[in-house]
Amino acid sequence: MSKFWSSFVSDLVPYVPGEQPKLTKLTKLNTNENPYGPSPKALAAMREQLTDDLRLYPDPNGDLLKQAVADYYGVQRNQVFLGNGSDEVLAHIFNALFRHDKPLLFPDISYSFYPVYCGLYGIGYDAVPLDEQFRIQVGDYTKPNAGIIIPNPNAPTGCLLDLDAIEQLVKGSPDSVVVIDEAYIDFGGETAISLVDRYPNLLVAQTLSKSRSLAGLRVGFAVGHPDLIEALERVKNSFNSYPLDRLAIVGATAAFEDREHFDFTRNAVIASREALVEQLQGKGFEVLPSAANFIFARHPQHDAAGIAARLREQGVIVRHFKQERIAQFLRISIGTPEQNQALLDGLNGL
Repeated sequence: MSKFWSSFVSDLVPYVPGEQPKLTKLTKLNTNENPYGPSPKALAAMREQLTDDLRLYPDPNGDLLKQAVADYYGVQRNQVFLGNGSDEVLAHIFNALFRHDKPLLFPDISYSFYPVYCGLYGIGYDAVPLDEQFRIQVGDYTKPNAGIIIPNPNAPTGCLLDLDAIEQLVKGSPDSVVVIDEAYIDFGGETAISLVDRYPNLLVAQTLSKSRSLAGLRVGFAVGHPDLIEALERVKNSFNSYPLDRLAIVGATAAFEDREHFDFTRNAVIASREALVEQLQGKGFEVLPSAANFIFARHPQHDAAGIAARLREQGVIVRHFKQERIAQFLRISIGTPEQNQALLDGLNGL
């Protein structure tokens, strides 16, 4: 521990992102990136911004993009918050809305940034166990809390809660904020944004990293009641008034406007996922039902770490988690048909 550190830093347990290997000949199925490129309209919009105007600060409010999000989801612009990726949006949510005396609730098997943010902001939490089928049971969350956050579909399991279950969850905690983290919702679920006008305690977070293929641009947003958005804006403007640059604002706006490309690539991923699930089941794998751009699978006769190592030797990288309940599962991102075939070829002989 450095003598120059603030006292709390030594106790932090940082998030460990998925490996980003430097080699280019690998089949990279470990970080849930979209195998298809972003909208050509988004790329064109960003190229048009490559002018001397980059010497000027971007719009601190990102009103162009806020309006595009509002139009897309049928909400008002003052119900939209923007951030530098959904990770930053979530960080502001934890800081602005979850720092209360009672514990924050989230699943025990979930997005591993949640406990990291709790450590960063001094938030107590209660990790609620998934059931034996690795699903969230909303009845388990009807207890005193400072807030609830769940990914939907959950990560890394890929399992989905339907909109009725989400509404039950929100109704069950009317005095605290319920955050639905929808990073993967476009691959098989229905967004809870349709509920925000009915429930002032509901906040929905999304990203353009997955279904809109803009992970490298870092754009996230949240939609909810204006009172919740104001809290996030206060924190953001005390931290970084310009979270999105000029390229990100126009590129993300154009991505929302290009529904044809969005639907084509999203449906391609869904089709590949269903085909891969069937093929893996044919090889003896148990695959949890997924509504995401990844699957969560285990083989009853083979150790997950061994399978991951075997695949790596053949140039295919998947994600293996060491957490006890899921230590025999692999999270496999959906790639192109060719990438998925490389995965299957690497599993031959199991």
